[in-house]
Amino acid sequence: MTRVVYKPMSASVQPQLDPSEGALIDRRLASDVKALIAACDQTGACERFEELVKRHQRRATRIAYYYLRNAADVDEAVQDAFLKAFVHLPSFREELLFELWLTKIVVNGCLDRLKAKKRRDRWMIPMEENEHEIVDRYRSGEPSPEKTLLSKERSTQLRTAVNQLPDRQRAVVVLSRFQGHTTGEISQVLGLSEATVRVHLFRAIRSLRKLLTSQAWLNPSPGAPRTL
Repeated sequence: MTRVVYKPMSASVQPQLDPSEGALIDRRLASDVKALIAACDQTGACERFEELVKRHQRRATRIAYYYLRNAADVDEAVQDAFLKAFVHLPSFREELLFELWLTKIVVNGCLDRLKAKKRRDRWMIPMEENEHEIVDRYRSGEPSPEKTLLSKERSTQLRTAVNQLPDRQRAVVVLSRFQGHTTGEISQVLGLSEATVRVHLFRAIRSLRKLLTSQAWLNPSPGAPRTL
């Protein structure tokens, strides 16, 4: 039975690469894994695929968190996403971006989990946990207690507001504002036209500003960068 090794997030962080350079590395790794699978070398394929896991685990975890908000659920969702990616990698077209392909798997998996959770246990209240405690449990250079408290308060307010959005609007906000994807990339991930993506984003931001209208940090002084 194929076994893909997945480890919860640790202190190690992958170095930041130029997007085009990262895409080339992903393409090479995916090609190597496909070749090893075709040669029936499952052990070699899993070992090679672990490099893709290390490169994208942090980002996949951050995306899953915005949907699930629970450390155990996030870890399971990300593990499932990587397993599905490994199983279906032979059908992956290398001219596409592996990052977007994996993102689509993560988003769809999280949406499926949310639907199942609503049906299964509507009465349960998810455990609250700060995003940074899930995505990066070991941090250096901790901010002052005052800044930490304010950051947690803002994160909680924004997370609560985002979770009140319809599924599509929430997906577009997460991928656009929190993950930095273009409307073209989001349209590939969600299977929507770019025009539809822009409409969802406009409506989502309008709704968020209404929900957070009393928060001064969302409306900074002129010239200051906006959170949304």
